[in-house]
Amino acid sequence: MHVLIVKVSSLGDVIHTLPAVTDAWHARRELRFDWVVEEAFAEIPAWHPAVDKVIPVAFRRWRKELYQCWRSGEFRAFRDNLQERHYDLVIDAQGLIKSGIISRLARGLTAGLSNRTIREPLATLFYNMVYTVPWQQHAVDRVRELFSRSFNYSYDPQECNYGLDVERFRAMRQPGAPYVVFFHGTTWESKLWPETYWLRLARLAGRAGYRVRLPWGNAEEKARAERLAKAGEHVEVLDALSLTQLAAVLSNADGAVAVDTGLGHLAAALSIPAVSLYGSSSQERTGTWGRHQQHLTSALSCSPCLKKSCQYQGQPVLDELDGKPVLPPCYGSHPPERVWAALEQQMQPGRAQAENLLRKSQLP
Repeated sequence: MHVLIVKVSSLGDVIHTLPAVTDAWHARRELRFDWVVEEAFAEIPAWHPAVDKVIPVAFRRWRKELYQCWRSGEFRAFRDNLQERHYDLVIDAQGLIKSGIISRLARGLTAGLSNRTIREPLATLFYNMVYTVPWQQHAVDRVRELFSRSFNYSYDPQECNYGLDVERFRAMRQPGAPYVVFFHGTTWESKLWPETYWLRLARLAGRAGYRVRLPWGNAEEKARAERLAKAGEHVEVLDALSLTQLAAVLSNADGAVAVDTGLGHLAAALSIPAVSLYGSSSQERTGTWGRHQQHLTSALSCSPCLKKSCQYQGQPVLDELDGKPVLPPCYGSHPPERVWAALEQQMQPGRAQAENLLRKSQLP
């Protein structure tokens, strides 16, 4: 039985879909999957052993050059690739109009969430079957339930297996001192943890005997990483990496600290001890999900505001160490000393125990 998954973006959403694929494959071994995904994230579905074919789509790029996309035949090539196989079922796990259109373009019966439990209700016009899944559930469980109802099996919500072959990434390990990874980049200005906090955190890591590795995804993030590298010689700005290369760096790390960003979800998928920082956004429905994960949330009354830029008008929130205003102020609840203490607590069980747990979770 061949199934097409339509989950195109974003990075965190794509990662959130992996446990549902694992559930389905465990319950119905005859299932094989193809997956439509944004070209920037095409590496991720290919990591799962139940996925046969990844079909890249480029909506983000096409929006900027729509005429050129049509004239070059790129969209036609995508459509032909999509329609190459007839599917027993097409699951729209995204719930957007664009993903609904892709589902209908594919050859096969379509399924998705009902109009009462979907982000863009008009997308249901493209489905042959719909399922109602409560909004209040975490995104991982929403997709898992959609799959379980589509294929008529049950799953254990207490167990979450992303199905990734972690040893594939661990094999790329290079000898050296233990290290942690800081995911400092994010799309919303209001999610950015203060640079002065990152610098203090890097110094705390160095005093504890850890090196710090800083990935980046664009010029702005690279410039920030280079400024943070001034914390000491133990801080390293990484080269530009593919997602697979970054997964190799991350899977061999002792821990990670992340703002609310897709790469934080990658740490969770690899069961790397991590602390995720939430201020303007909420962890309730889309927070990192998995073993060895801790969420630090803000005590500020306006948090989470879900605003891309901070609109706080109250009294300044002062840093408890130097007395200077914290910006965004919701991160005043997350001083570096608290963050490092939380990460050390997550890392306490040690790599041996983490590796044992991961080995048991691997798919046969």
